[in-house]
Parts: sequence; structure tokens; C-alpha cells
Amino acid sequence: MYSNSVEDVLNYVRENDVKFIRLAFCDIFGVQKNIAIQSSELPRAFESGISFDASAIRGFMNVEKSDLLLFPEPATLAILPWRPDHRRVARLFCTIRRPDGTPFEGDARSLLRRTADQAAHRGYLCKFGPECEFYLFRQDEEGEPTLQPLDHAGYFDIAPLDRGENLRRDVCLALEEMGFTPETSHHEQGPGQNEIDFRYSNAVRAADNLITFKAAVKAIAAQHGLYASFLPKPLPDAPGSGMHINMSLYDRQDQNLFLGDADGFLPQAQQFIAGILRRTAELSVFLNPTANSYERLGSFEAPRFLTWSHQNRSQLIRIPAAEGDFSRMELRSPDPACNPYLAFALLIEAGMEGIEEALELPASTDRNLYEDGEGLAALPDSLAQAVVLAKESDFVRRVLPEELLEKYLALKAEEAQQVEGSTDRFAAGRARYFNQL
Repeated sequence: MYSNSVEDVLNYVRENDVKFIRLAFCDIFGVQKNIAIQSSELPRAFESGISFDASAIRGFMNVEKSDLLLFPEPATLAILPWRPDHRRVARLFCTIRRPDGTPFEGDARSLLRRTADQAAHRGYLCKFGPECEFYLFRQDEEGEPTLQPLDHAGYFDIAPLDRGENLRRDVCLALEEMGFTPETSHHEQGPGQNEIDFRYSNAVRAADNLITFKAAVKAIAAQHGLYASFLPKPLPDAPGSGMHINMSLYDRQDQNLFLGDADGFLPQAQQFIAGILRRTAELSVFLNPTANSYERLGSFEAPRFLTWSHQNRSQLIRIPAAEGDFSRMELRSPDPACNPYLAFALLIEAGMEGIEEALELPASTDRNLYEDGEGLAALPDSLAQAVVLAKESDFVRRVLPEELLEKYLALKAEEAQQVEGSTDRFAAGRARYFNQL
């Protein structure tokens, strides 16, 4: 259900046996949190918000000033299909405010909305279509996740090699019930690795859909007796899981600026790409936010260098073979551990900067970069290096609120020191993040 009317939502809840409402939000790292309220409390939530202890949320508040308020947004109502049909459970995404009513600077979702609104004021609409990969692992007798993948199938394989077909089917049906459209689903290259792609949308809706998607995959995997992992590199000798971000750009006349002939696209789209190319390295701590993320880059079609090309999958930015509204760019470095609200906001601003400065897009790099990357600028090779690049970035400081940025980078620097200082960096990173992601 998509309605901006509080009254419509309250009527829907009354008429459809909805008993529990999950008020959902994300911490600054993109981890979904929620508090459940009875449906009878929903009018109060809309009017005056529901308070929570923000000092217990990593990266939010200190204990001496711990109260924040959740205000649900009616347009985000969705029934959770994996919960019982009787006395149903619904979810609403929320904005976060301080007790005095001012916006909370750690609310990345509101930051993304403001960023998208500013781009619209300049005359541009950026649409996003994430492609999110994940692994399915078996659980032990106590229901704890193991590192044994569900199957040993490969890219586009079918049953009986592919044992994830039924789970992907259940996820796609659940997503349809929740109001957005899966487009494709298939087995990926790694053992037990899967991918489900859904239709592009505006920035906030696309980020909401991604958070919803990850929650649905994990919940439905658990019902199948499996553990779904969005860790960027769970297995050392198998492909990592990426979250390729497809972006298209529209002007005031609703024209897709990535439209063009076989060799190019309109100038604003070229400038948009140039802006993102210029800033991706210093945004890596937000696009690849764990120490484990850097185990993925540079192998199994994950990019390493700051380059672009048409169709070439070894590039950071790829221009897929597509027509009409599907004409777009694809950024291939991000992974599923990122906070999509922060990632999308930073990418919009980087692209807008490219347009405003009329940046020239460098020549495409049309070679296999897994075999030959000599002389090319590269992405950071560790979380510690990514933190340093973000700290030194005037661009990042212009886009993100100071308090959010300082907390985010301080906690990521601490993670980097703990994991990357270990004698076995891969094992330490997997141990830290596997049960979280």
C-alpha cells in the first residue's frame, strides 16, 4: 500500500487485521532496527512519535542525551508476508527527530531525501536499481550458521544443482506482496551464491526496497532452515558478493540522459559519470564499509581500478548494453554491507558536482584489467586506507553532517585496527562480520 494519507493507513490497519506495527529505521551503518507497537498506538506514533534509547544504537547518541523519536511515514506501509496471516504484522519506515522536533543528523534516510530534493531543484532525477548478491549457508543442529554452502552450483545453473530455486521463488513472491517488483533471479557463480534483482526506483524508495529485500531474504532463509549472508567475501576462494548500483539520470522533461547512440550518451550523463569516477576512492569507506569488503575487490569480476568502459565487466563503471529507460551506468565496486542511504546520497552529490563543474569524462579503458592494470589509479586496498581517504576529503565533509561523519569514521578506524592488525586478516574479518551481515 502506498498512500501519503495517515487516515488511509489507519483504515487499512483496522480493516486488514493488522495487530502489530514495526517502526523501522537504520543505524548509520545501514543495519535495520525496529520497535514493535500495537496497532492501537499507531495514531500516537503519527502525531507525536515513539521514543527510544538512542544511546543503545551504535553511532547514534551518548547516554547523557539519549532520547530520540520515531515518526512513521504512511507511504511506506507494508505487510510482512512471512509473518502470520492472523493478527498480521506491518512495517513502516520512520524519520528520526530530537525531542525538540529538529531532525536527527544521524538519520541517513532523511539525508538522502534532502539530497534527492536538491538534485530535483537543479533539474535532475536520479533513479537507482541495486543488484544484490548473497550466499546461502546451512545451519547446524542448534540453528547456528555454518560455512557449508547450500549447494555447489554455478552461474545460471538449474535444479538439482541449484538448491536455492524455492527460496528465491518465496522471496520474489514476498517482495511482490510488499509492493515492489522483482525482475530477475538466478544462481550466481559461487557455491550457494544467489542474486535477485528488482526494478529501479527513485533514490529513497530504492534504498527502502534494498533494506526490505535484505530483511526478507534473511527471514525466509531462516524459515527454510538456512542462513543468508550478505558478507562481501565469506569464502576465500570463491567470488565475493557485490551490490552493483545501476543509476540513470533524468532531466525536467523526463528524458533519460544516458540515451545516445552506440558510442556515447548526452553530455550531462558523461559529466555525471566523471564526477562519480573522481570521488569513488574517497567514498569507498561508505561503499565498501568493512575490512572484509577489501578481500573482494580485484578478483572474480570485482573492480580494482578507477576506470570505465562499455560492457567490460572488469571496470569500476560499466555502461550496459540497454535501450530506453534501461539505459544507465553501473557502479560495480559497492557491496551489500553498505548503508544504501549514505551511499546513494554521496553518489548523487558526486554526479551533480561533475555536472556543475562540466567535468570531462576520461577515455574509456577497453582492456581486461584483471590481467593488465599497469599505470591506473586504484581503489583503496584496505579499510584503514579508505578511512584515511574519507578523512582527507573536503567533498565528504561538505555532504555529510559533521557529527555523523566523525562517529562513522572513528568506529570504522577502530574496526580496521582490530581486524587488519590480526595475523589472519581474512579469518578475523569473517569472524567479526559473518553473524552481523
